[in-house]
Amino acid sequence: MAIIDESKPDCKMEVGVNTLYYGDCLTIMQQMAEESIDLIYLDPPFNSKRNYHTIYKDHTGNPLPEQVEAFCDQWLLDSSRKEAIEKLQQTMIESRIGIDHHSAELVHTLVDKLQDTQPGLAAYLSYMIERLIWMKKLLKPTGSIYLHCDPTASHYIKIVMDAIFGHKHFQNEIVWAYPPGGRGPKYAFHRKHDILLYYSAGKAPAFHRQYTPLTEAAIQKFTKTDEDGRKYKEYRGKTRTYLDDVPGRPVPSVWTDIHSLGQTISNERLGYPTQKPWKLVERIIKASSNEGDLVFDPFCGCATTIEAAHRLGRRWIGIDVAIHAIKRVAKVRLEQRLGLSEKQGHFRIQGIPTNYEGARDLWRRDPYHFQQWCVEEVNGFVTSRRTADGGIDGRIYFEMNDVKKLQNMILEVKGGASVPVAHLRALIGALDISGAKMAGLIVMEELGERKRRNFQSEMDRVGAIEINGQPYPKVQLLTVSEILNGARFKTPNVRGRTESGYTSVLLPES
Repeated sequence: MAIIDESKPDCKMEVGVNTLYYGDCLTIMQQMAEESIDLIYLDPPFNSKRNYHTIYKDHTGNPLPEQVEAFCDQWLLDSSRKEAIEKLQQTMIESRIGIDHHSAELVHTLVDKLQDTQPGLAAYLSYMIERLIWMKKLLKPTGSIYLHCDPTASHYIKIVMDAIFGHKHFQNEIVWAYPPGGRGPKYAFHRKHDILLYYSAGKAPAFHRQYTPLTEAAIQKFTKTDEDGRKYKEYRGKTRTYLDDVPGRPVPSVWTDIHSLGQTISNERLGYPTQKPWKLVERIIKASSNEGDLVFDPFCGCATTIEAAHRLGRRWIGIDVAIHAIKRVAKVRLEQRLGLSEKQGHFRIQGIPTNYEGARDLWRRDPYHFQQWCVEEVNGFVTSRRTADGGIDGRIYFEMNDVKKLQNMILEVKGGASVPVAHLRALIGALDISGAKMAGLIVMEELGERKRRNFQSEMDRVGAIEINGQPYPKVQLLTVSEILNGARFKTPNVRGRTESGYTSVLLPES
């Protein structure tokens, strides 16, 4: 069954269930049918520098000092974010989800003023508002949404969600508290809780109350036994409550019975920096959906939501902006922990090119994610840092004998139809001032024979570098077709990214 909005004639990608998507969730949600989702759980990058800067940390223990992962740049208050904030009130009013003018004005004023005091937070809130509007469109009238955040942003996000989902549809602020460890901050109490904001789409959401087992002390209060041997306790007025009729203690809005993965020795841990425990998401799915319902996680990361939904008999859709998360974490998790097979059609991965046509389609739909795909396919790390070198799209890291610090090869991606040799010369100039040992250029189109000779002449002029006793061309060129056919840049011992990725830390389920 496909969840696709057929009213969009330019839609090129079918959005289906039990599918992992690579890309910006905003772009993919805009292709999905409205009122098609029963439950949304999202754990967005509310504190990206702490949580996401280490997604691609190499497994050797060596730091990647120049690494800048995609999420970090989204919280820079650049010109595109400023423009989005300027149009925020209009965007909310024109979203057709019932946001009134007063609420839209309140949110716009809040975000606008934050530009002066907390510009990163203003950028983050505008980013989230754009996506939460579409999440509201996707929810069925009986649907629910749980947004996972921490206290640094939860109060701002609640104002936003009141405006988008309606204050009358606010159901709970759930506090997930877990025991402290270590000494904690010097001038504050231990910060050991997260916030879950639970909203419904309508007045009567699907909801099944959850229970925890009775304590031994509570069980001891059932002191009487009837003629059938059933234990019970009696209240005033002789009202009986039977032990076998009590499902347990109703779960309150403060959850203290689920530990964070950092506090347990569990084979559930994948080494993924923002991973949440399976039991946390399981409780949410059990409470706010039914078997066969469609569960959606627009920031699915290491696929905890996906695993929980599948085990509980729900259909699912997961999206993540990091190829590494989709290909080397989520995919492996589904295969190893659930025994699913992409080849046998148990699930699908969409949005990651497997042929030249797919690469061109990605370029047309989303040039930035095309660039990210190219960099990661050649075992590089994405960076959007703009410096005096004119801009670097990524880096490949490698080791040199007798040098402790990792060395790197800078990468530039050009997806246009015609790439002049001037781009290669500019990359050579960037190499001279970047401190890198080598440079690589990735181009979409095949080069004609004459242009290829011109490019090769420029690369030959720069010459080779000897590393660990082996010569390597200082400047190299790959086309997308060559990458798809398995070609990679010639570098020493690439560190930090392998095909196995997180596979080595996936263990059998308990």
